[in-house]
Amino acid sequence: METIRFDDLEKLEAKVSAEFGPWSKPIAVTQEKINQFADVTGDHQWIHLDLERCKRESPFGGPVAHGFLTLSLLPAFEIDSGWKVVGYRNVVNYGANKLRFISPVPAGASVHARQRVVAIDARPQGTQVTQETQVAVVGNDKPAVLYEGIFLYVK
Repeated sequence: METIRFDDLEKLEAKVSAEFGPWSKPIAVTQEKINQFADVTGDHQWIHLDLERCKRESPFGGPVAHGFLTLSLLPAFEIDSGWKVVGYRNVVNYGANKLRFISPVPAGASVHARQRVVAIDARPQGTQVTQETQVAVVGNDKPAVLYEGIFLYVK
């Protein structure tokens, strides 16, 4: 695996791309995970939890995961881009430029993710990396989540 120092702006800028890298290994989004997320967040909307009502009233035909549950899986995805950033003290989740919940994740589906680097910027504290991540239900072309995150690799 290629390693790139967090302060090697030239090599990092070479990773900026319009193309996404490979898909990660899939993660199952079980009804149990959805129920646990509802308990942790207090979001007990029927569209996530009530199977019978979902069958009758939901346009999705069954329960779907919370959008924020799908987003919260980002750290768990094992995405192998073939390179990694090294030499920094710590990395800080600095925020997001864009977040869209585009299509539902049905209970019981598996999701996977892929990423691309959007921008590299020098900052006084280190290097800021902006990445776009797509999360999709395995077998679907349309993303479930699009997330453009900003990460600061601290000196």
